[in-house]
Amino acid sequence: MRRILGSLVVLVLFAACSTVPITGRRQVNLVSSSEMTALAAQEYGRFLEENPPSKDAASSERVRRVGERIRRAVESYMTEAKLASRLAGYQWQFNLVDNKQVNAWCMPGGRVVVYSGLLPVAQDDTGLAVVMGHEIAHAIAEHGSERMSQQMLAELGGVALDVALQEKPGETRALWRQAYGVGAQVGALLPFSRVQESEADRLGLIFMAMAGYDPRQAPDFWRRMAAAKQGGAPPEFLSTHPSDDTRIRRLQELVPEALKSYRPQD
Repeated sequence: MRRILGSLVVLVLFAACSTVPITGRRQVNLVSSSEMTALAAQEYGRFLEENPPSKDAASSERVRRVGERIRRAVESYMTEAKLASRLAGYQWQFNLVDNKQVNAWCMPGGRVVVYSGLLPVAQDDTGLAVVMGHEIAHAIAEHGSERMSQQMLAELGGVALDVALQEKPGETRALWRQAYGVGAQVGALLPFSRVQESEADRLGLIFMAMAGYDPRQAPDFWRRMAAAKQGGAPPEFLSTHPSDDTRIRRLQELVPEALKSYRPQD
């Protein structure tokens, strides 16, 4: 019986595997994209009710402008790679909220929030594109779903999302918010693995380059983030993100690949 159960678990995990765009890494996702996108719509609306979008028109437009350019790049890449179906249900949104945290995140379905505290560190559109490209890359690679799946296996016994929401709605929603970095009040964020961070750096560089932003500027942005970290408590954005010489060297190694996709825009 134990051997049979073990075999069933292996079959379920194999069936739940998907492939990360560009890198080709296989990952386990126990939650469907449609389920995650539907839940994201609810949580995003709830978040904006509690944290209304900024009334700073110029900065809000800047966030939308950069976000829209990256969106077009992502959609172009996914179409060319015959992966457009993975964007089904996406309803892209780009909102700036007034919050001193140096932070940003992207939910399933392309729902992005940038905190106003990030703008001084970003400095310009290219710096903002580094962050937004990185966070959107996490969503495209379904890293949040992957780490939530891991936590559901560990804490909720690997039950289906709809069952978990019915039986343990509070715990499940808290876990979901942690997985996507939504609000510090729900507790510590679930950390991305080094593999996921490396993937987000690589995909993010390519996406920002395709959107017309110079990927050679990415290392300088991360140096500024490292300086912000050294100046006191680490920015929320860095609480689960490594920012050190190793990462910067890795970004420099990735730049030549991203430059192949770089198309400067006027």
